[in-house]
Parts: sequence; C-alpha cells; structure tokens
Amino acid sequence: MSIRVSHVHGEHIAVEAADGTEILRYVYRPDPHAFESRKPYAHPVRTLAGHTVTGYRPNDHRWHKGLQMTASHLSGQNFWGGNCYVHGQGYLPLPERIGSMRHDGFPAFTVADDRLAFTEELTWVENGGAEWAREERGLAVHSVDEEAGAWALDWSIRLTNLRDEPLSFGSPTTAGREMAGYTGLQWRGPRDFTGATVLAPGTDADSDPGALMGSQSPWLAVTTEHDEVDGHSTLVFAHAPENLDEKSAVHESHWFVRSEPFPTVSFSWAFFEEFELPPGESFAYRYRVVVADGAWDSDRVGTHLQGLPW
Repeated sequence: MSIRVSHVHGEHIAVEAADGTEILRYVYRPDPHAFESRKPYAHPVRTLAGHTVTGYRPNDHRWHKGLQMTASHLSGQNFWGGNCYVHGQGYLPLPERIGSMRHDGFPAFTVADDRLAFTEELTWVENGGAEWAREERGLAVHSVDEEAGAWALDWSIRLTNLRDEPLSFGSPTTAGREMAGYTGLQWRGPRDFTGATVLAPGTDADSDPGALMGSQSPWLAVTTEHDEVDGHSTLVFAHAPENLDEKSAVHESHWFVRSEPFPTVSFSWAFFEEFELPPGESFAYRYRVVVADGAWDSDRVGTHLQGLPW
C-alpha cells in the first residue's frame, strides 16, 4: 500500500496512507515548555482507519507526548520531563535538572512508494547548556497493509557520550521507588486506552496487566475499544532480537507498562539497575511499533510479527 510524505521544514514530518489518513506526525520542533523536557515526539499516531492511538499533554502528566525517546534519570538530569523523583522526598519540581534534546539535522531522508526512512542527528543538552550526548536516531514507516489493517514504525537510537566522565542511566526504581522503572522509548496512550488489555507471549485477554510490570519478553501488546466510534485498536511494541541478547545488549531491558490509572508503555533500559556509558563510547537499540485496527490476540500478534523480518 502506498504512502504520501510531507515535510514542513523546521516543524514536522507527516505520513499519509493512500486514502489521505494521516497515520504519523513526527514533530521535531520541540514544544516551548522547558519543564516538559523539550525534545521531538510522534503525535498524533493513527491506525489506517483513522483512530488516534497516542495521547498528548494529558492533564495528569503534561510532559507525556505521544511516542518519544526519554531518559528519566541520567547523571542527575531528567530528560523525561516533569517532576524529578528524589529518594525520601518523592517527586519534586526541580527545573534546574530538566535537560533537552536539540534537533541538529537529517543526514539521510528516503521516500519510496511504500516506505519512509530517515536519520536524525540530535544533541542531548543538560540544563546548564553542556552537550552531554550525541544521538543518531532512525525512523522508518513501512509494511502498510490494508488487508491486515496495520502498519509498522521502526525506531532506533545510537547514543554517544560526549562528556569526559561516564553517563549514568537509571530510573525512579534505581533511585528507590519500587516498580517505577520508566525510561527509554515511551508511549502514552489516549484516554480510551485506560483499562486496556495488555498481552505478552503466552498470555491472554484475562491476564493481569500488573503482572507484566518489570517483565521481559520479545514483545508487548495493548488493545482497547475506542470511545465515540465503533472499533478497536491494537499497538504492538517489539524489540529487535539484539536488544534481548545478553552478549550484544548494553543492558537488560524490561517493560514498564500500565493501563490504570493511565495507559503507558516504556522499553525501559534501566528498570532495576543503573548502567554507565563511558566517555566516547556508544550504545544502540532498535524497536518496532505495529499500529493496527481491531482487537488482536497473542496468536495474531505473533503471526504478524513473524511476517515482518528485521
């Protein structure tokens, strides 16, 4: 199925399906609110039927914006946005700790009839203005399948430490708060994903979403019935094989997942333990998000992923 790509330079990139439905908008001109950690994000993200499956600046967490790369605890700085967790004191508004990600350019940008792929260069800047890390980010929209009612977004990161000392990656859990290991690539769902069904390999619709918090698996899926319209949507979050390979992964990944009181999923790279990135060195991860119409079960998710080789 063909796609159409438009680019408002300095603002955003949009992808439309053949019928004109905008399925992805990648905004690389950050919102102006420094406390929300200025950085690019993808919103709105929609299914082929036009159902919106990302939330933006919800009233409970204004810094949650669709799908975005984050780092909640990074050497004392917060590239997630919002209040900072401090052990023994809880969440505190500490604007002096909020970092940002600066868009530097698109060294590669390729559009084909059925695929968009681009590379973005970014710099992670701590609150005082020091450049801490250089990121090479890759996004690709592909496998737009009208019959399956689904399309795929691949998102990769390669991050290099620019400092003369290690970068230390953690999470609220590594700072002392139990089962709050959020960091890394994060999705925030709209309100009608509240209470959504959460699936992983070997689970079913009756499984307890809370049991998957902090777990490990090749993929995780969230499915819900929408308000206002008659229809369901399913999102599948999948790791590239090397992310879960103990020999090649920089650090173990775990799922941070909630459907109550609000819907969110993070590919957490530092859920239970901190890890360090030495000066001049890099780490890399690759992720996939499948955006689908309908209420998919585990078998359908697994079959679809098998048909999308990395």
